[in-house]
Amino acid sequence: MNILDTLIWLVNFPASHGYAMVFIAGFSILGLFAMSAVGSAPGGALRRVREREGLLRETAPQRGRTADRIRRIVFRALAFAMLANLVIGLLSLTGVPVTRAYIFEHGQPTAATIDGGWVTFTTATGVEYTLESNFFTPAGYPDRDAYIPTGEPITVRYLRGHPQAFVIDSTQGPR
Repeated sequence: MNILDTLIWLVNFPASHGYAMVFIAGFSILGLFAMSAVGSAPGGALRRVREREGLLRETAPQRGRTADRIRRIVFRALAFAMLANLVIGLLSLTGVPVTRAYIFEHGQPTAATIDGGWVTFTTATGVEYTLESNFFTPAGYPDRDAYIPTGEPITVRYLRGHPQAFVIDSTQGPR
């Protein structure tokens, strides 16, 4: 299995669902960054009051600090992952082929049909896939806005190890 194909497959999900990814990431980033702040740990405010009043024992602060640090690191990692998904989704919505060029260049071509927003094709191993081609981030490449007729045979290029990452070959369509 090719590592670059796997990376493109992972990046292709937010790229092919750009509209949803912008909203999901846009609304979750603020909460994730807030949870990664120093004072966001459960019981943190109570701990600060106890420290200020001198009611905290010497061994108590060390007990929760490691878990709080781990929690902050995890939420920061999630926040930066969502920020990356937001950027990928925005690029995809504006027409930048984030993953489409790689899939087109390295993908396995096969015959397919399109029915509304769903593309159906069979891989070389004989497995049939029916996948969404989103209206806001269409799977067409190199011409994203090419007319692709419903019900007509089309050509699809997919990554061999990850058929969920596909593009509709718009050079093979009607002229």
